[in-house]
Amino acid sequence: MPTHLLVTGGAGFIGSHYVRSLFAPSTAPGTGPHVTVLDSLTYAGNPLNLSGLHGRSGFRFVTGDICDPQVVDRVVAEADEIVHFAAETHVDRSITGGQEFVRTNVLGTQVLLDAAVRHGVRRFVHVSTDEVYGSIAEGSWPEEHPLNPSSPYSASKAAGDLLALSYHATYGLDVCVTRCCNNFGSRQYPEKVIPLFVTRLLDGRTVPLYGTGDNTREWIHVDDHVDAVERVRTAGRAGRVYNVGSGVELTNRQLTEFLLQQCGADWDSVEQVADRPGHDLRYSVDTARIRRELGWAPRRDFAASLAETVDWYRENGGRWQKEAAGGRIPHSPVA
Repeated sequence: MPTHLLVTGGAGFIGSHYVRSLFAPSTAPGTGPHVTVLDSLTYAGNPLNLSGLHGRSGFRFVTGDICDPQVVDRVVAEADEIVHFAAETHVDRSITGGQEFVRTNVLGTQVLLDAAVRHGVRRFVHVSTDEVYGSIAEGSWPEEHPLNPSSPYSASKAAGDLLALSYHATYGLDVCVTRCCNNFGSRQYPEKVIPLFVTRLLDGRTVPLYGTGDNTREWIHVDDHVDAVERVRTAGRAGRVYNVGSGVELTNRQLTEFLLQQCGADWDSVEQVADRPGHDLRYSVDTARIRRELGWAPRRDFAASLAETVDWYRENGGRWQKEAAGGRIPHSPVA
């Protein structure tokens, strides 16, 4: 019998890439899991991200909120395993209003965990972020590093992590947590720095660079991330946290330079703006555990993948321009 897999937030950027990977052409018919996507289709969730899957055997889409116990109970009752992507994720939005972040990332996670225990789900993968560790001046965080979140977003994700791990300790629920670095790739909603900068540059507009641009982030292509999540789902150890990273570190200024080149623009298109509150200087994760235990390693070349991503936004201008015209894409300087 195939595994019945519930994927929350599966119409979002990372979740949709994960779902699509489960239905890849290389997957033999009847060998993959049956997938139910639960997504509330807020501003960053888009049915177009799952185009071609609706109506396909083994795929079902349910519109619903992970904070709704009745909806959650109904879909979890049918699930063997859960991969939990659903979250409010944008730091800038959390700074201007943290309530929705606490509601979705903490309460929503708790509603899912309660249902998972009630219905005997055999594995729960909680997808988190490297931001829960806070800033690190040098070296890389191991999974045992104390959590030190700096924003309402990362604090709410840290709370979700701890809730998930507590359900393993208290109820014996088979829980794994993944903490990944910054993702990029096609179909990412244009509020995050790479799609925001690319869409603005392709539209002949300026881009906002926070502070001096010295903040450093580790970058991974979304395909490598979802491969790691699937490796954890199928082979991870219960109660374990797994860092997911690429080792590719860039300052925001270096990233901006690369995007300017790819979009045929120069530094006249860059507007330096005041730094955001609590802006962490550097993130870096130690990936020794997932490499050693699960044999995972990133495969994508950063430069080639970033160029491919820029090309996707160039070729799909009608989609993001339509979203911008409808007010879904922020026009204020957020990055």
